[in-house]
Amino acid sequence: MKFTVQTTCGKARRGTLETVHGTVQTPVFMNVGTAGAIKGGISSMDLKNLKCQVELCNTYHLHLRPGDHIVREMGGLHKFIGWDKPILTDSGGFQVFSLAKLRKIKEEGVYFQSHIDGRRIFMGPEESMRIQSNLGSTIAMAFDECVENPAPYKYVKQSCERTTRWLIRCRDELNRLNALPGTVNPNQILFGINQGSTFEDLRIAHMEEIVKLDLDGYAIGGLAVGEKTEDMYRILDCVVPHAPEHKPRYLMGVGTPSNIIEGVARGIDMFDCVMPSRNARHATVFTWEGIMHLTNQCYITDDRPIDEHCDCPACKNFSRAYIRHLFKAGEQLAGRLAVTHNLYFYNTLTERIRESIENGTFDQFRATYSQRLATRI
Repeated sequence: MKFTVQTTCGKARRGTLETVHGTVQTPVFMNVGTAGAIKGGISSMDLKNLKCQVELCNTYHLHLRPGDHIVREMGGLHKFIGWDKPILTDSGGFQVFSLAKLRKIKEEGVYFQSHIDGRRIFMGPEESMRIQSNLGSTIAMAFDECVENPAPYKYVKQSCERTTRWLIRCRDELNRLNALPGTVNPNQILFGINQGSTFEDLRIAHMEEIVKLDLDGYAIGGLAVGEKTEDMYRILDCVVPHAPEHKPRYLMGVGTPSNIIEGVARGIDMFDCVMPSRNARHATVFTWEGIMHLTNQCYITDDRPIDEHCDCPACKNFSRAYIRHLFKAGEQLAGRLAVTHNLYFYNTLTERIRESIENGTFDQFRATYSQRLATRI
């Protein structure tokens, strides 16, 4: 892996991340294909036409179904889903803490019951790395504990210390796995995750501690999980300056178009979120004028595209009136067209952010769009 910051505009960074599966232009939005597919009927072939650079898949879900050993037997995740560009796999930590039933955290890892069938499962740092090695993703995420916001200071401090110990175990296990013969992707790289809830001192101390491990990249986790947006920005303002300048910075699970613009303004390079696909399946779409809900009565005879400034396949071929009709009729095509638009919009958003940083006009771009894109039409 090689990460290069090509130019900056304030704290905003325009860079490239070179990996064994291709080069990623940053800032980048990673499209979330949790179980190896984007919900809404979007295939890997579709993603290429929607400007997707990185697909994000999930360790927890793929471990439960179909099983990471099955994916390995099929030649790894890239071959299994038909995607030849970079893939990032989340470690499963967030899902263990948000979806699993009757979880019990111990130093060795987490014991929990599957949300699918209730069977008892154990996952720790080594297990997460083995699963991700079987998947053969480009970027593996470290196994961490994601605490709720708000959480008691004492518990968050202990959790950060445990997450650091788990991170060391992740690093050592992935190094071991990459050296084995027959490993699906012997060039798999590891990102560590910064935790600390909304406590500035814990965030800074934890980042300073994990930076000592000299990992391939650093993520900021445990945000956008219930705290106010202002608190998320406050934590970014305090912790990002302590992340290495020569390594990619990833803000996990974020977020709205405005969140992405504001994250870039604070020095973030990578983003992911289920929002564009999830909202689209419920008829909510993002446009350059703001947020629309396509089932509103005002669109019943509206022959314009979703966004008159968009050239995605949905906007080039179909009207608001038709897509509204599809939603009202319960047709699956409605969700597919809306998801197509939202993913294209998000990928175009980061494309335009990159261009504005290159041109030295990011501040103007931010001033124009940060609030506008959060406005409901």
